[in-house]
Amino acid sequence: MSLVKQLWVAIALVMLSAFGISLVVNVYSSRQYLEQQLQIKNIDNATSLALSLSQMAKDPPTLELMVSSQFDIGHYRFIRIVSPSGQPLIEKHYEGKLEDVPQWFIDLIPLRVQNGQALIQEGWKQYGTLTLASHDQYAYKSLWDGTRKLVAWFLLGGLLTGLLGTMLLRFITRPLLDVVAQAQALAERRFQTVNEPRTPELRAVTHAMNHMVGLLKTMFAEEAQRLEALRDRVNHDAVTGLANREYFLSQLGEILSGEQHGSSGSLVIVRLEDLNRLNDKLGHQGANRLLRSLGAMLQDGRQDYAGRLKGGEFAVVYQSQDSAALAAQTLHARLLRDWLPQWQAECPALFHLAAVRYQRHQSLGELLAKADQALAQAQAKGQNNWHAPEEGSNKLTIPAEQWRSLLTEAIRVGRLSLALYPVVRGAHGRLRHREGSLRLQTDMSTPQLTAGDFLPMAAKLNLTTEIDLEVVRLAINGLRESTGDLAVNLSAESITDFSFRKQLSELLQAHPALRVRLLFEVPEYGVARHFEAFQDLMLRLKSLGCRIGIKYFGQNFLESGKLASLGLDYVKVDPSYVRGIGSHSGNQEFLTGLCTMAHALGMFVIAAGVEQADDLPLLEKLGFDGMTGPGVRRTDPA
Repeated sequence: MSLVKQLWVAIALVMLSAFGISLVVNVYSSRQYLEQQLQIKNIDNATSLALSLSQMAKDPPTLELMVSSQFDIGHYRFIRIVSPSGQPLIEKHYEGKLEDVPQWFIDLIPLRVQNGQALIQEGWKQYGTLTLASHDQYAYKSLWDGTRKLVAWFLLGGLLTGLLGTMLLRFITRPLLDVVAQAQALAERRFQTVNEPRTPELRAVTHAMNHMVGLLKTMFAEEAQRLEALRDRVNHDAVTGLANREYFLSQLGEILSGEQHGSSGSLVIVRLEDLNRLNDKLGHQGANRLLRSLGAMLQDGRQDYAGRLKGGEFAVVYQSQDSAALAAQTLHARLLRDWLPQWQAECPALFHLAAVRYQRHQSLGELLAKADQALAQAQAKGQNNWHAPEEGSNKLTIPAEQWRSLLTEAIRVGRLSLALYPVVRGAHGRLRHREGSLRLQTDMSTPQLTAGDFLPMAAKLNLTTEIDLEVVRLAINGLRESTGDLAVNLSAESITDFSFRKQLSELLQAHPALRVRLLFEVPEYGVARHFEAFQDLMLRLKSLGCRIGIKYFGQNFLESGKLASLGLDYVKVDPSYVRGIGSHSGNQEFLTGLCTMAHALGMFVIAAGVEQADDLPLLEKLGFDGMTGPGVRRTDPA
């Protein structure tokens, strides 16, 4: 029961108690007063009438007339004259009933008044005894009217007191509502502080809540910093800050197999001539400065990923560049312009550069072998040179001006579809939910395009909002025809559009039974770039009963310290941490800590990109609540 309702109950009880006591006191004091007044009236009237009759002739007609006239004007209940022997001489009774006062009230509060009595004399002898009683109808009427007015005033007073109390309570407890909202935010795994009120009692509660929230935020921030430091130590080269060999190759493997990436791109390898010779010539510190400057140069380009494969060998991935020759030429020109002049005087023959084109589902070993062959040819061309073998391209080539009409038509005629993949819990493969990956059928003669093939162009053309809304419609239609839950992806560009968030809410509001089975995933980089927009989206979706999570988690969001304030339902760890997990003890430690922190925040954790079913028991042991990827097979029916 709310405080306002409790206040009304308290006011009602207090008013009833006060009213009951006041009513009893007032009614009984009024009754006593009226009884006294009627008693005095009876005595006075009896004495006065007996005296008048004693002075008159005692013939019956005269007495009858005198008594009748007194009875008619005096509001009596009865007047009776009895002879000394007890024989009735004259008797008048009022037969009417009191209509303005209910009988139950008369029965509840009876008036007990003694009759007035006096002697009638005839000379020195007693003629008779006069007895009369005034009618009590006016006394009851006065008592009834007074009681009703008292009840009315008490009801009005109680109502006004309740309204005033409600207003005061809302004003006084407004800070308490902030504390309630803070507690609800904690239940939703969001950590926020509120202003402390002036009321001492509420200020103490608010201070305690803020202190607890501060401690929790500090605890999770420290844990996030520890995990971030562990991630950097395990997956990054200590000298250059680039991804180390294991981490880079894991990322490259995901690029070759992951559907969120384009179907082709370029891999560029930079190899220093002889690192041992550079150490001898520049010294250990000088060689490290050279490596750091090269790492900074490789990180500062338009590439997507850069890493150090081994001592003097570095790799760069250009996902958006389909021409290996153009990728090699671009990076080579930057190295000659911005990096080589710093070291050419001491080391004129410094590097070789090679680039090869990759395609989706290509073997990682085959790609690296081609890169080694290209490096050998670059070395044969002479110092500081480059080489990129000519390769045919089977990539879908559509002019930029035709992409808009193609994507718009695909949405209109229904060429978009969802390919469903299982997300399982535990090593036994029990289905947790399914994930829908977007597909585009350009025409019947070509295979379907994955999201990585067309979503980058859709983002350039500002079409991601229409595509994402169509994805949600496809998911809702799919839920009608199946059981279980379904997860869909939202583009980072869409969440920044207020109109999209509004349309998405309206679409979900029209399907209350299905929306609670929907899970929404947003890429981590989109959350980091558009944090406020994501918060607004998340609050909208959570209010509708949907669940929301971050995919590709673990790249750069931990260091922001904002994870504890979001209230997410789950995170999906980037595949680069999951691939080859059985042989990577450093990532095992990192993922264990990540799962522990996420569970403390009430989130479940999903491992993406699982390649082998043999990894499932280990991932479950590390703390993962769900797994998905090419190595996952569901064992229970959908």
